[in-house]
Amino acid sequence: MTETLPDRAVDADTFRRALAVHAAGVVVVTAQVGGVPAGLTATSFSSVSLTPPLVSFYVNQSSTTWPRLRQAGHFAVNILASDQADVAARFAGKGVDRFAAPTSWRPGPQGVPLLGGVSAHLVCAPHSTVDIGDHILVVGLVTETALAPEGRPLLYHRGRFGGFIPHP
Repeated sequence: MTETLPDRAVDADTFRRALAVHAAGVVVVTAQVGGVPAGLTATSFSSVSLTPPLVSFYVNQSSTTWPRLRQAGHFAVNILASDQADVAARFAGKGVDRFAAPTSWRPGPQGVPLLGGVSAHLVCAPHSTVDIGDHILVVGLVTETALAPEGRPLLYHRGRFGGFIPHP
């Protein structure tokens, strides 16, 4: 009989360093609950399905913003442009009014806050959430979109924000 040893996961710091080499797009997820806007930065955004149109992102279980966002009937995914690193940092930080100047925003469909200057907005209805490890997987059904005519995305790589330069 062959004995197999159980798989052992790498430690969190090693895992974080390995993931840091993967460049990711940056979004700010926004919603309005009781007339008060809320939002957070996410780099885990992705498409899930074209039919129906579903997108996802992950939120840390320890997020202080998520409890407010999860109460909303709709939320917006604001896909940040390459010149919006300051917006990403503001919505990732704590102890600041994220929607105060210089943040540019307006109420959109279903009352969701839409940030100015972004590459695209996706308005979503909550579809499902799943607790996975130390995060929550959030899936949204896309109900409306708006795209900027052009622009480059903001990326996050090795703990820093940057832009995308296409090959000639």
